[in-house]
Amino acid sequence: MTGVQLVLRSTRVVTPEGTRAASVGVADGRITEVGPHDAPVPAGAQLVDAGDDAVLPGLVDTHVHVNDPGRSHWEGFATATRAAAAGGITTLVDMPLNSLPPTTTVGHLRTKQQSARPQVYVDTGFWGGAVPDNVADLRPLHEAGVFGFKCFLSPSGVEEFPRLGPDELKSALTEIAGFGGLLIVHAEDPAHLDAAPQRGGPAYADFLASRPRAAENDAIDRLIALARELDARVHVLHLSSCDALPALARARREGVALTVETCPHFLTLCAEEVPDGATEFKCCPPIRERANQDALWQGLAEGVVDCVVSDHSPCTADLKDGDFGTAWGGISSLQLGLPAVWSAARERGHTLDDVVRWMSAGPARLAGLDGRKGAVAPGHDADFAVLAPERTFTVDPAGLHHRNPVTAYAGSTLHGVVRSTWLRGERIAEDGRPLRQSGRLIERDGRTVRSEPPGEPDRTAPPR
Repeated sequence: MTGVQLVLRSTRVVTPEGTRAASVGVADGRITEVGPHDAPVPAGAQLVDAGDDAVLPGLVDTHVHVNDPGRSHWEGFATATRAAAAGGITTLVDMPLNSLPPTTTVGHLRTKQQSARPQVYVDTGFWGGAVPDNVADLRPLHEAGVFGFKCFLSPSGVEEFPRLGPDELKSALTEIAGFGGLLIVHAEDPAHLDAAPQRGGPAYADFLASRPRAAENDAIDRLIALARELDARVHVLHLSSCDALPALARARREGVALTVETCPHFLTLCAEEVPDGATEFKCCPPIRERANQDALWQGLAEGVVDCVVSDHSPCTADLKDGDFGTAWGGISSLQLGLPAVWSAARERGHTLDDVVRWMSAGPARLAGLDGRKGAVAPGHDADFAVLAPERTFTVDPAGLHHRNPVTAYAGSTLHGVVRSTWLRGERIAEDGRPLRQSGRLIERDGRTVRSEPPGEPDRTAPPR
């Protein structure tokens, strides 16, 4: 451990080769060695002994709606990244919509970076957006370092981020495939949604009927066909319908460049337990039945689903108004993803190694950061989440760090207390308290965004 400045030691270190007792050496923000538990500590190095607490690689969350600037009263970079740090997340990638302006041009990207730069507690990157009128902006955004491009096949819920119709989807994906980019897709078919009963009101069963599985299944089938035709990379966001798993598995076996994510709420919450009027549980696509949840876990265990990410999509409390027809659709869970998934995983016989594969290594690979993030391994950033896996806590929304105290997990008792979070060898949170804003803005290849990126920020859409 020559030149090591920090040694983090535990009887349970989760590495790509499995969990074992180890001492992890850190120098200049990188992991230099994962050695024996009793390895001598070099002179001058700091020793932090986590005892029997588990040392995980910092989580990577590639699906976060920060909404800043423009709707920062819903969520902002400071509050979102504080919550991330408290929850063991060391890297997040921000979605291109719900902020004003949306991240659909390089100018809009610069505006968002300027807003984020002085606020972030964790490393933060950005997805670009694919909307009907910005095909010419896609390559410049790719060259500016976005991680890929998000589109909607059904209405997004905000007018400044329109959905792509079939011809627009093909045009965008043709362009993105031409430079080797990635399209990430909210896959629900609008024709199925239009045909479904739209009753509104407080009954969760009525809301669930308004977002049928067929809307996801058919949209995913068409996306697979187009990806195969264009030899393009696509990623299915927030899979909720287990019916789509066979088609997804078949496409992957046939060599379609396809990846899939699901979310903690689909794995831990079920429709049978959602109270009427409890719109904190509303999201699109929706939380489905328990049997559907069981099948999603099976798809995850079999590797059909690559990763588990939050889809943290918060809003102010007044927008969760008790009417499933009008309430904002989004689950606030950024700080709770690790304990929520671990609580359910342990009951199903899964290990922390599995959770790390789904919530750290998998998202890092999706984002192209797997050479730097997502593993306790030499050469990787010294990003860690130290977890007490057997300890439990009861969720109090007032104790969470995201901006508005609304969450579907309120009152739940979860296993797994995050003791501390480390970013590049620096402790950034301890016992649920964020300590310092040490995050950097990062690009697709893991590089840090320059402090003064080229190009002026776009000021045509001021915050409101």
